[in-house]
Amino acid sequence: MEYVTAVPHPRTEAAAPARSGRRSLAVALLCGALGAAVALLATRQRWAEGTATVAGGAFPLTVKGSDVTGVPAALAIVGLAALVAVFAVRRAGRLVVAGLLALSGAGIMAAALVAATDDSALDEKAAQASGDTSATVAALSHTGWPYVAAAGGALILLAGLLALRFGGRWPAMSGRYERGTDRPRRTARPADPERPEEIWKALDRGEDPTGA
Repeated sequence: MEYVTAVPHPRTEAAAPARSGRRSLAVALLCGALGAAVALLATRQRWAEGTATVAGGAFPLTVKGSDVTGVPAALAIVGLAALVAVFAVRRAGRLVVAGLLALSGAGIMAAALVAATDDSALDEKAAQASGDTSATVAALSHTGWPYVAAAGGALILLAGLLALRFGGRWPAMSGRYERGTDRPRRTARPADPERPEEIWKALDRGEDPTGA
């Protein structure tokens, strides 16, 4: 009995890297854009709350993520810019930008997790409300929004890792579409000397009616 070994078609082998490149590109774009949006949204939410004693009464205090730390929002914007810049550069430049994208995501995660239990912003608000610099917050509680911001950072980190691994297969912006660079110039057609109207039209266009 003879066994026939199937030989992969060259086109199939060449198409596989292109397909994986397109897939990784779509996933990276989705993760990067979604992660930045999630991180920015999370920093605008309430991260902690508590009460401070002011004039013998309890005064409620709340702080948003941007009050606690500005790092996640800033790095989310950096990550978005890096995600776009990945397509504007090639080779070594693309690796550098992809690394910046990954570091932005890692920085968001670290900053959000550290700030998840940070009480300093609430203490500052308590000191401002009471006029006592030593005032602290009672009945302190934290929300889950810092962890949502960290999840956004994880998505940006994933986008950066995909760019590092598969970025060499992704397309890049090209300068071939600059106006007038690739369009051939039309050559003037000699006017028919027996048709005066063609001679006048050629002169109006600034062309030599003789075609010389």
